[in-house]
Amino acid sequence: MAKEQLIPPKAVGIVGLGLIGGALAKTIHRIHPSIRLLACDPNEESLAQALAEGIIHQGTTALTERFSHCRYIFLCAPVEKNQQYLDQIAPWLHDGCILSDTGSVKSAIHREIAARKLSPWFIGGHPMAGSEMSGYAHATAYLLENAYFLITYDQAVKRETAAEYKDFIASLGCIPFPMAPQQHDFSTAAVSHLPHILASSLVHLVKNSDDAHESMKAIAAGGFKDITRIASSSPVMWQEICSTNRAQLLLLLDHFLEFLTQTKEMIAAGDRESLLTFFREAKDYRDSLPIKKTGPLSRIYEIYCDLIDEAGGIATIATILATNAISIKNIGIIHNREFEEGVLRIEFYRNEDMEQAALLLQKHHYTVYRRD
Repeated sequence: MAKEQLIPPKAVGIVGLGLIGGALAKTIHRIHPSIRLLACDPNEESLAQALAEGIIHQGTTALTERFSHCRYIFLCAPVEKNQQYLDQIAPWLHDGCILSDTGSVKSAIHREIAARKLSPWFIGGHPMAGSEMSGYAHATAYLLENAYFLITYDQAVKRETAAEYKDFIASLGCIPFPMAPQQHDFSTAAVSHLPHILASSLVHLVKNSDDAHESMKAIAAGGFKDITRIASSSPVMWQEICSTNRAQLLLLLDHFLEFLTQTKEMIAAGDRESLLTFFREAKDYRDSLPIKKTGPLSRIYEIYCDLIDEAGGIATIATILATNAISIKNIGIIHNREFEEGVLRIEFYRNEDMEQAALLLQKHHYTVYRRD
């Protein structure tokens, strides 16, 4: 029996029009243009831009009762700010209005929801997508595409309501992935929160170890930049995540420090065999991650190509791509090449753009490289 076609809700509210809120709004507008989108954000510039682009139908700097007419209200502000909205939104929740969120910590908001007896109308959400950039201006209509969308909810939520929510999330091109709140927080602490802490710590280590001429900063190549890219994310957001997911992070930090100590001991002892096993097992597990399809790691659509050292070289490539309507997210010269990639790095918003660009540049006799 064929599955019934999803009937989009008439209205959806988005509270917090930053990177994720903006991406959610743009995705909904792209896929379900009939849905009326209401947005609330203290940043008037973001609201004005979204209105000018035709993404949202109404924007306010404060919550109004008009949000009570939305089928879904998504809280997309920082995690602690999301909790502050609950008392104001609570009177609006009913079987026709479901509250959700996109925060990366779930146990805390579920406790607040339970304390207010709002569990039947709350379904937590967390798209495993993002960027080192923040704000509505950096949100795209494809940021959530093929991303896992982690979902947490209480047994008090009606089965048909949960099924409808999952279908709506799936219709946006995401992959619904139900989890218990505590399991969610431990898992995301390991694959998302802890990596941000480690990236920022490594940046501090290099910064504090550098010489007066900033030699380390000058020669920092692909490996350092790749592993520390996420350190450029919003400091306020990560301050709040560390605060609200403190218990899970402390547990994982203890485990990580144990691994680090063991690795230090292997190096000190000159234990070549153990070091080989250590790096080989890490490589095998890392290589098994489904990065090319879906997964919790944010995908970067980038290619590298060799560039002849001549005036107008970058402009020529940019013109080739522009005349074929391919948008470039970022472009720049790589001064330090750790691998075999070319000297020019080009980043795109979508996988389709990256694939088309690679074919076009190869057609024009450029040598194109990729990194998995």
